[in-house]
Amino acid sequence: MIKPRTNLDWLLKQLADEVPLVRNVIVLSADGLRIAQHGTEADTADRLAAACAGLQSLAAAVGHEFPYGDGRMRLVVIEMGGGFFYLMAAGARAYLAVLADEGVDAGLMGQRMRDLVARIGEHLTTPPRRSEPVV
Repeated sequence: MIKPRTNLDWLLKQLADEVPLVRNVIVLSADGLRIAQHGTEADTADRLAAACAGLQSLAAAVGHEFPYGDGRMRLVVIEMGGGFFYLMAAGARAYLAVLADEGVDAGLMGQRMRDLVARIGEHLTTPPRRSEPVV
């Protein structure tokens, strides 16, 4: 279950500040719900989060075709006219999405996204529920 424990927007801003040409940074749940955002309006972030849910599902389906893989999507990169889209797994049922303009440093982007995922991972998940009743 995704449950943000703190405001993550400042961490997303830090990624945008560290990597030139970043437009939007979004953290979303696997079912397409926006958890945090930077650089975009809420409506745009919600549309991107919904699109990301479909994309990560598609990537996972393709991942199952690798006989020795685990079927989990780790990173999707799409190059389009005007820029790049990055989608990275960011914890249990959470993802980090970034839109960046053409000319972005792909190596720096990947490194900073991995760093950010490591930093925010503990904020995105809650511990498993107990099966026994609490007295």
